[in-house]
Amino acid sequence: MVADLFHYGHMNFLKKAREQGDYLLVGIHADEVVMSYKRRPILSMDERVSSVTGCRYVDEVIPDAPLTMDREWIQTHNIDLVLHGDDFSKELEELCYKTPIELGIYRTVQYTAGISTTEIIARCRAAEVD
Repeated sequence: MVADLFHYGHMNFLKKAREQGDYLLVGIHADEVVMSYKRRPILSMDERVSSVTGCRYVDEVIPDAPLTMDREWIQTHNIDLVLHGDDFSKELEELCYKTPIELGIYRTVQYTAGISTTEIIARCRAAEVD
């Protein structure tokens, strides 16, 4: 995950993810990785890792997680299930999670409507104008 401007939508995702198993490992993507498909994160890697580490549903956080998961990454980290929000496009889903999909270990978690980092940024910009 990116976990930029950590908010209750992220918290809801992590809570739902934790309900899928007994240990929640969260990978955080590097700025360069995130910029390959969206904007540069506002928070630094350390800030994003700290925010997610502080979430009570999370057991472990791995910085600089790859965008595309391969068998080696899955085996190295002993991953049994891979989760993502259901807001990802089919193209990105197939690009990033091809291997977990093939292995039958990929699931989606319902996205929290009404909140997103993009929407928070838009609110901040609107407040600047007021």
